[in-house]
Order: sequence, then C-alpha cells, then structure tokens
Amino acid sequence: MRIAIDAHAIGRRLTGNEVYVRSLLHAFAGQAEDCEILAYVSEREARAFVPDRIQTRRVASNPFLRLAFGLNNRIRQDRPDLLHVQYTAPAGCSVPVVATVHDVSYLEHPEYFTRQRVWQLRLTVGRTVRQAAKILTGTEAARNAILKVYPGLDECKVAVVPLAASPEFRPVSRDAASAAVRARYDIGGPYILSVGDLQPRKNHVGLIRAFSRLVKAYPQLPHQLAMVGKPTWFSDAVRDAARASGAQERIRFLGFVPDDDLLQLYNACDCFAFPRLRGIRLPALEPWPADGRWSAPTHRRCPRWWTGRDPVRPVCHR
Repeated sequence: MRIAIDAHAIGRRLTGNEVYVRSLLHAFAGQAEDCEILAYVSEREARAFVPDRIQTRRVASNPFLRLAFGLNNRIRQDRPDLLHVQYTAPAGCSVPVVATVHDVSYLEHPEYFTRQRVWQLRLTVGRTVRQAAKILTGTEAARNAILKVYPGLDECKVAVVPLAASPEFRPVSRDAASAAVRARYDIGGPYILSVGDLQPRKNHVGLIRAFSRLVKAYPQLPHQLAMVGKPTWFSDAVRDAARASGAQERIRFLGFVPDDDLLQLYNACDCFAFPRLRGIRLPALEPWPADGRWSAPTHRRCPRWWTGRDPVRPVCHR
C-alpha cells in the first residue's frame, strides 16, 4: 500500500502540527513495513526530520499553490492509495483522504482568530471533513465537538486516536538542564513554564493575570514566568498584559525554541502551566516524562484530575 502524507508543516515552525506529523512519520517508519510512505514537504531542510525509509517530494509552501495545484499534481504522479492531511485536503483530490482535525475552535470560538482565518477554515476544513473517508482526532471531547458543528456527519467516520508525547521528551539531569537553561536563556532561578504560540485560545493573558495575583499574594516567591511560543498577530495584546501586570520584570518571552531546548526547559522548571482553552494538546503530554509538576485550568476539556502526579492548586484561570 502506498500512503502519501502532507508534511508541509515540517521545518516551518508550525509547532503542534509540525510535531504531530513528524511523530506520525516516525511511527509509520517503525511499524508500517509493508507500506510505502511518501512525505510531501515544503522546506528543503525538512528531509533531515524525516526517517530514511520514507521518500520525500517537494510541494509549494504557499497554501494556495499547494492546495490548488501542488498536492494534486503530486498525487497524479505518485498514485498513492490514500492521502493523510491535517485539517485541509486539496480540492478535487482523486484518492481517499484521511484527515486529522485536532479541534474546531474556529467554529466554536471564532473570536480567537482573524476574520480571514475563520473564513478560510470554515470553507476548506468543512469541505475536507465532508469528503474525507475518515477523520481522526485526539480526544472524545474533540470528536463530540466535530460531530456537533458538522451535523449530519456519520459518527462512524470520526475516530479518536489519542496523542502521545514523542520519546525525545525524557528525564535528564535537573542540574544539567538548569545549567543549559541558564546559559541559553539567562534564567538562573526557579521558573514556571508555559508552551504555546501567542494566540488568544492559548490563554496567555489569563496565565499572566494569574501569575500576577500569585506574586502579589506571595511576594517572597522567587519564580519567573517563562513563556515559550512564537509571535503571532495577537502578540502585542499578550505583551501589553505583561506590562500591565505589575510583574513584568518576572515575565520572560522566549519565542520559538527548538525541541532540544524545550527538553531542557521542561526538566528544569518547577511547574508547567497549561492554561489554554482550545488547540492541539501535545504540550500537556510532553512534560510528563520529565516528572514535573504542572497545573491546568479546570474546564470540561481539561478536568481537575489533570494536575500532575501530586495535587497542585490550579493557578491558571480563564
């Protein structure tokens, strides 16, 4: 069987989507020995992140060119038995499509996105969901949301495949991790860590407000708040919230960090905070192998028992 995978996210700092498709390719390489796997990538350096036994083909990084022409041209040339995509398949795809849809927050909470992005996702994901042979998602909550916002969709068509952290996230020496974080990011004391692009649905503003309240209530607390995530259109609002918090000198914006650095940050932090309201939830899983304490908001998608190995009072609120 020949399986084609749209892996354009690799090498483009698309965070959760990139981690997901990289992990998918590595899983296929290790288990699907009777299948031929093709990865459609956009960046030249993406080859370094793809297992050797998987072939790569180049497609355009421009989404219009990729979805309107590039993927369909590759499919006609390679003639795979199916195509896997995240969210959006090319229009008029000639082979069965398996689509991973991590969440449908663009329909549930369009205020978290730009108008242009909402319009684009409504159109392209809606078409993909209805045409796909199978839809994959990571949680029962996400499955229920997909079935709710796309009425008439066959329930048997939507399957839950739980996410898992990549094996590269593992325990390392805390002293060594702290030294690496100090050298690379100049964080010498204890810190609370949060990971996620600076977008409204990741709830950085709520986390900053909670951290400010924590510092005011316990001024002897020595911790900084380290926020990992690439800038987006919403970055100014997040930085404004930090300036208005009264704890600006304790809040560090680290931007996008490579996985090697993220491993050190997870292992060196005192607490991992997961305040997000929507989105792919891989960062909720990655700190676990580091045996760290972490805190999350208590709402229906992130229940109270998701508070680490030892009980931790939730500090991140909506």
